[in-house]
Amino acid sequence: MLMLIMRHELLLVCITVILLLVEIALPADRKTKIILPAIILFGLVMILGLIPGPTGTLFGGMYVTTPLTLMMKNILVMGVFIVLLQSVGWLKMAENHEKISEYFILLFSTLIGMEYMLSAGDFLMFYLGLELATIPLTALAAFERFKERSAEAGVKMIFISALSSGILLYGISMIYGTTGTLYFGEVLAGIDGSPLQILAFIFFLSGMAFKISLVPFHLWTADVYEGAPVNITSYLSVISKGAAVMVLTILLYTVFAKITAMWQDVLYILAILTMTIGNLFAMRQQNLKRFLAFSSIAQAGFILLGIIGASQLGMTTVIFFVLIYIFSNLGAFGVVSVIANRTGKERIDEYDGLYRTNPLLSLTMMLALFSLAGIPPVAGFFGKFFLFAAAAKEGLYILVLIAVLNTIISLYYYLLVVKAMFLNRSDQPIAYFRSDGYARLGLALCIAGIVIIGLVSPVYEMINRLAFGIN
Repeated sequence: MLMLIMRHELLLVCITVILLLVEIALPADRKTKIILPAIILFGLVMILGLIPGPTGTLFGGMYVTTPLTLMMKNILVMGVFIVLLQSVGWLKMAENHEKISEYFILLFSTLIGMEYMLSAGDFLMFYLGLELATIPLTALAAFERFKERSAEAGVKMIFISALSSGILLYGISMIYGTTGTLYFGEVLAGIDGSPLQILAFIFFLSGMAFKISLVPFHLWTADVYEGAPVNITSYLSVISKGAAVMVLTILLYTVFAKITAMWQDVLYILAILTMTIGNLFAMRQQNLKRFLAFSSIAQAGFILLGIIGASQLGMTTVIFFVLIYIFSNLGAFGVVSVIANRTGKERIDEYDGLYRTNPLLSLTMMLALFSLAGIPPVAGFFGKFFLFAAAAKEGLYILVLIAVLNTIISLYYYLLVVKAMFLNRSDQPIAYFRSDGYARLGLALCIAGIVIIGLVSPVYEMINRLAFGIN
């Protein structure tokens, strides 16, 4: 029963141990041989995770598995699978041959931590999962350690992570001091809205806001995203942020349900700041990794609209939007990745005339950006529509209006990239090249998600049924 309830985490631990043993056995000149087995093993984890299994609690309630948390984990695992496919070409580059096993081990370790966060039944398990997810990420940000930008990204991330974790832990300590327990259910019973508990919540939310890159806790994001390798940046932008958003939503809807009115007011302000500042700074960027960094900050602001809903609809729309965001953002980062690995070009003006030489990559990027912008009929439109509906249901019409205006602003800067690819001319466009089969498969999965999920998929109804158990 233990194996079935914790199957995601235990299977990932097994794969990590296997990779460690293979790393010891393989000679230095054959490290690339580990890539295909690692992806196949992870694919098996993804398939096994989709099979319905038992739910329940372990370790005296510290670990909790529900159908909803299983779906959240499956969403993250699917996203990581696409990241792995998009990383193969980069891993096969000569400078990365000695670090291939480390890449998979660090990546799987962070995912294990995120899954423990999702299944946490108390703040101790939550914090252990958070640190397990964060520390390997700093190593991944500095993966290209001999490049100054990557090393700088790792240093910045470790300092910011330490600061944010300290702030969050201080908030947890005050929650424990006022309630006398770390278990979520007992904390809920002990929440009475006292000034010390409100202060504790502010510290806790501030720590989580660093992880999600909410304004004004976002200043590290663009520098780390630009310095880290593209594939690590996509993981940070999508998987790490998606896990933090889902965990925060669960905790707000359960542990802090008695002070909903208070945290709704706080999120109202954060949503406006995050959407607006993220969009305004995205308009100024030329480097595509910084561009997508500020785009992801703005998307986090949109996600807050769903969280503010504080209802079954709010939970459903947040998870649904995170799922769509994974496919959309990984589609954009996938194109940036294959072009950067092949040509080293990462600036928007270097994409001038891309459609004439690489039409399929251009079309993929266009679909991904249209989905991020929320243009119908791609999936991103439905994701944002439901977020706006969740906020409107609470009567937050001014917030919805501000979000619509920010959507128009985001459409402008997303179209700048589309214009560069399809309309601008260049005397020296990026030459035609054929990406590897793994990258093509990853991009195909992203396109399928962008096109299919919003139109014919029953995913929204499935998430809605599972979310009913939250409230």
